[in-house]
Amino acid sequence: MSEAVRRVQSDSPWEGAFGHARAVAAGDRVLVAGTLPFTGTVLHGEGDPYEQALAAFRQGLDALREFGLGAESVIRTRMYLTHVRDVDAVGRAHKELFDAARPAATMVVVSGFVDPRVLVQVELEAFRDSATPGSAPRAPEGDPR
Repeated sequence: MSEAVRRVQSDSPWEGAFGHARAVAAGDRVLVAGTLPFTGTVLHGEGDPYEQALAAFRQGLDALREFGLGAESVIRTRMYLTHVRDVDAVGRAHKELFDAARPAATMVVVSGFVDPRVLVQVELEAFRDSATPGSAPRAPEGDPR
């Protein structure tokens, strides 16, 4: 395994059972796997899509903190919902956590999750600045380069 790739685990029972990591960093990207609103086996916000979204996003942000990153580093989010009626509630949770970062975002309605009580699952992608001395300078804000 390359030293440039680092993986972190959480307390999710599915990671061990299904053979995946909560988050993987490779180069300047950190990818957070589909995250449900659980801590271990405890579901947060049962019946409440806003609370479930906050809990799932916070689980994802906890994984990013393992790499020294926060919400400001998030460049893409994906939100999966079981009901179209929950779009506004989940969007409100997203705005609360990511308004300053304004990542690219996708919201999709799906038929369900591994636990039927789950209303929301999220994924995060973050960028970590790996600029080193001698690397090409970044374009100034607003520069189309």
